[in-house]
Amino acid sequence: MSGKTIIHLRAECKTDSSIAKPLEHRSALTPTTAKALLDAGYEVRVERSEQRIFDDEEFEKVGCTLLPEGCWTEAPEDHIILGLKELPEDTFPLKHTHVQFAHCYKNQGGWANVLSRFPAGNGTLYDLEFLQDENGRRVAAFGYHAGFAGAALGVEVWAHQQVNPDKEFGAVSPYPNEGALIAHIKEVIAKSGRQPKVLVIGALGRCGRGAVDLCLKAGIDDSNISKWDMAETAKGGPFMEIIESDIFVNCIYLSQPIPPFVDAKSLASPSRKLSVVVDVSCDTTNPHNPIPIYSVNTTFDKPTVPADVTGEPKLSVISIDHLPTLLPREASEAFSTDLLPSLLQLKDRKTARVWKEAKNLFDEKVATLPK
Repeated sequence: MSGKTIIHLRAECKTDSSIAKPLEHRSALTPTTAKALLDAGYEVRVERSEQRIFDDEEFEKVGCTLLPEGCWTEAPEDHIILGLKELPEDTFPLKHTHVQFAHCYKNQGGWANVLSRFPAGNGTLYDLEFLQDENGRRVAAFGYHAGFAGAALGVEVWAHQQVNPDKEFGAVSPYPNEGALIAHIKEVIAKSGRQPKVLVIGALGRCGRGAVDLCLKAGIDDSNISKWDMAETAKGGPFMEIIESDIFVNCIYLSQPIPPFVDAKSLASPSRKLSVVVDVSCDTTNPHNPIPIYSVNTTFDKPTVPADVTGEPKLSVISIDHLPTLLPREASEAFSTDLLPSLLQLKDRKTARVWKEAKNLFDEKVATLPK
């Protein structure tokens, strides 16, 4: 035994395509942050992945040990398994300490099945969504790039509707960098013949700032961007201002039940111009979802789902739960850099505040599991 804390970066999908996360190219670690951990005395093992935006060799070059894809299940129990998205659906007990997004703390659909696997195997979940600093703010989040990418797709779908109203919007692929994405969005706006009116709710948060920045960088006039936050939504929805916009981008963090922002009745208004809803928050299975007009997550292969409306225009919803992978390298670098100070405390996780609080929250949630 080396005595080193060992971090095992798992691949985001196995070779079995039935459990792959479509187009998930992001990574919780980058070669840069992996090297920082190695320099601090950690051992970093990285599963090979053809899908990850960073080549395996980039990790190997900084000193990481490469492992076969999907081998985390056989890793020694004291290895910390680091990933981003949920594990493939399964039932076997989880014996490791996992650091990831699990989406099982807010009564989402199937939450108990996901969470119960940890105590069943004497494992632990440190949910990345709930790692917080002293002020209760998340230490690392993909919010900015989620908003940025979501707004980009929203504008692209809207522009497609103007030019090809009867043709379904097709699959999209990640962009090599922000500049390429912006250039493309400017091009599709120009082809549409006019600028859209965009309403962003949650505009003061990281996610909302990303959405607003995309619109501005794509050349949309500031006067065509409505930036709403808690003050504007305090009166409670539904809001006609949403219905009378072309694109609605939802960027709120849902922490408690609120009245819906839109509903079937408001969508039936004869003054409706709304034709694209981008639900960046993606609380699809949350019983308090403030956009109760759809029930499925969409994907990069099929980015939109139609909402049930009468009359024109048709209404498309984008509900992709891994939007930042549209810009995977930049999103990963930003997220992993913000996460690094906490990762550097993993060896002291029993006493380090950020990890102690996350463990306490895990224990609290486990205690609510059905008996």
